[in-house]
Amino acid sequence: MAAGVIVAGAVLAGGQSRRMGRPKAFIEIDGVPMVVRAAEAIGEAGVTDVVVVGGDATALRGLGLVAVADRHPGEGPLGGIITALHHHRASADAVVVVSCDLIQASPLAVRSLIASLGSGDAAVPVVEGRSQWTHAIWRTRALEPLEAAFSQGMRAPRAAVAGLDVVLALDGAPCWYADADRPEDLPPGAC
Repeated sequence: MAAGVIVAGAVLAGGQSRRMGRPKAFIEIDGVPMVVRAAEAIGEAGVTDVVVVGGDATALRGLGLVAVADRHPGEGPLGGIITALHHHRASADAVVVVSCDLIQASPLAVRSLIASLGSGDAAVPVVEGRSQWTHAIWRTRALEPLEAAFSQGMRAPRAAVAGLDVVLALDGAPCWYADADRPEDLPPGAC
């Protein structure tokens, strides 16, 4: 990424956690809530302005995190991405957006994404043939096209990127992007 590009961060925590049966953001792995692990991974990659989009704002603030209300609660990850871009648009050129349910949130993954963006509108890791849309970096200039797609009923990020220059990042370890959707996805010892 070009020198002087300002990168902010956001962790998506607004999902319903239906398959997990409880809010994923607050499930602890090695004694640390997953949402904190995700925010810390972004911070350890050198990003200083990190917020959490959606979820229980009071509980998130209790963990020392900056909580931002989702502009489109219950409307899927695209709404959370739009919220993150909207929040940071005046202060950043790009926003790293990750989900709160990463099992091994990695600063290396964040640095890899930042390096992959180049002049693109977004960089999305591809792991085992699957694009990881909730673990990507987005230019704030992508906000308007994403909002237009959202207003047309699109809720999945992959459906909203027509016309955007999306860089596919192929150099990450699969463990960087593993998430926990169900209790059996959690590592032993998670509570």
